[in-house]
Amino acid sequence: MTNRIDRIGQQSQHNGAAEYDYYDEYDDDYELEPLEVPLAIAVHDLAELMQTTPVEVIKEFMRSGYMFSINEVVEHELVAGIAPSFGFEVLPLEEEAGVGSIVPSTSGEDPALLEERPPVVTILGHVDHGKTTLLDTIRKTNVVEGEAGGITQHIGAYQVKYDESLVTFLDTPGHEAFTAMRARGAQVTDIAVLVIAADDGIMPQTEEAIDHVKAAAVPIVVAINKVDRPEADPERVKRQLAEHDLLIEEWGGDVIALPVSALTGDGVDDLLDNLLVVSEVSELKANAQKQARGVVVEARIDRSRGTVATVLIQSGTLHVGDNVVVGNLRGRIRAMFTDSGAPIDEAKPSQPVEVLGISGVPEAGDILEVTVDERTARQLMEQRVRQSEMKRSAGPTLEDVHTRIAAGEVKALNLIIKTDVQGSVEAVKGALNGLNTDQTRVNIVHIASGAVTESDVLLGLASQAIIIGFNTDPGQGAAALANLEGVEIRRYNIIYNLLEDVERALTGLLEPVYRDVTEGHATIRAIFGVGRRMKVAGFYVNDGQIQRGSTIHVLRGGRQIHSGAIASLKRFKDDVREVNVGFEGGLVLEGFNDYAEGDVLEAHRSERVR
Repeated sequence: MTNRIDRIGQQSQHNGAAEYDYYDEYDDDYELEPLEVPLAIAVHDLAELMQTTPVEVIKEFMRSGYMFSINEVVEHELVAGIAPSFGFEVLPLEEEAGVGSIVPSTSGEDPALLEERPPVVTILGHVDHGKTTLLDTIRKTNVVEGEAGGITQHIGAYQVKYDESLVTFLDTPGHEAFTAMRARGAQVTDIAVLVIAADDGIMPQTEEAIDHVKAAAVPIVVAINKVDRPEADPERVKRQLAEHDLLIEEWGGDVIALPVSALTGDGVDDLLDNLLVVSEVSELKANAQKQARGVVVEARIDRSRGTVATVLIQSGTLHVGDNVVVGNLRGRIRAMFTDSGAPIDEAKPSQPVEVLGISGVPEAGDILEVTVDERTARQLMEQRVRQSEMKRSAGPTLEDVHTRIAAGEVKALNLIIKTDVQGSVEAVKGALNGLNTDQTRVNIVHIASGAVTESDVLLGLASQAIIIGFNTDPGQGAAALANLEGVEIRRYNIIYNLLEDVERALTGLLEPVYRDVTEGHATIRAIFGVGRRMKVAGFYVNDGQIQRGSTIHVLRGGRQIHSGAIASLKRFKDDVREVNVGFEGGLVLEGFNDYAEGDVLEAHRSERVR
């Protein structure tokens, strides 16, 4: 490797093919130096990483048929193609430090490094069924010994010690927050405890919670609460569970259902015993020897301490002083505290901690990752922005579901159904289930009456589902969120049309629908002759923008006289992709030459209707 820099310095003395021949003449004993490169990296950062100049990197990309500027971001596989020319071999992505998948997994880990970790439990259920009381009872009677303050403070997550084992509880405000984390790629829950009041039975919010937990594919433990009340009827709850495809163990199923009283504490120990059993069967393990990765449970601004975020560590060990990326934010861990407020220097898997030092306020579900330095943090942030944009644009639609099923991307058409009245629920559900075949099937993730809500959109995002509104419309907030996250909402008034579209989607016959969108307007201010026949229209953009890929409608006196594509778009002498409002430019339209001063150029594009 001592001659690598000298060889690079000689590149400018060679041209095209001669340089490739030169690189092919490495000695047999010449070994490439391993190089860690993130999923995406800027050209100038790549040049610094390979100890060369950005110009040489750009030239090497040009020889491979790619044109990049110094500030553009290139992907890992493209870097792997040119790295040998500089004496490097790019390591596979799974060997990188700090820039891998956002959902921790133990696959591929050295079994010798895996350690058992406490289970992470989320408690869900209908309002007033006793979730908060049950949490308080568990917390007050099973506080981790030796922690300052005795009873833990409320930070959205906490650990209790029971029978010499730790259990982590997430105190989320409801199944919406539970699913919001999943929607952002964070599968944080190992076990879901469904609280149902014995005197009330399964209620609408209980049904929603069941659907959300089923979509998350995590084990369910049912706590039948308030059994101390005279009107309690646990058997009715068990029958209702069976109606929702949750068959309890004593009836031959696999769902654990336990009678408890959160008020008196009866049955709470049995509940914790069973949580430990489920945890043991699940064989929950994590590698605590690598850089930490976790998920934000909640965050807030504290007047004296700045941004305070509750983070649940999922793998690795987080230390004070670590550089971190949290969502699209960066930071350096200044301090950490347990759920009781005690300061600590490190946090291990399944441990919830409050952290200080993040540059802004992250959202619940944002992923925290430790990076080796500031440069890696910046690259990881850029990668996450692109992943977020790709995720929004890659949501399922009825038009592409057959292709996705055929390609193996999905195994069924996931639907969330909202109807106008309860009486329509069973009718729509039965009709859709009748469309199932051996090759394709409809999977109803959630069905209920009422308007489409933001909770439905989050569930659709997390479950890759399409939302169907039958005689009901989405609320304003739900429509805005669906548009932002790329979740398709379809509305129907006639059940025949609904069934026809779903059936056509399953067989790949549903054609996409497009709409025309006006992008901007410009006025022709001058006309220039180029050669004998061609004319160039000089224009000024009044609003919006004129883009090279737009279709231009030429309006004269309010009447359209031509519609066509742009053959050339320039600013001064430079070819450009777009000209924005307040700027001048020149264009040539395909098949049109009859420009006149004062003509209006109206730019249009075709947009797929979601």
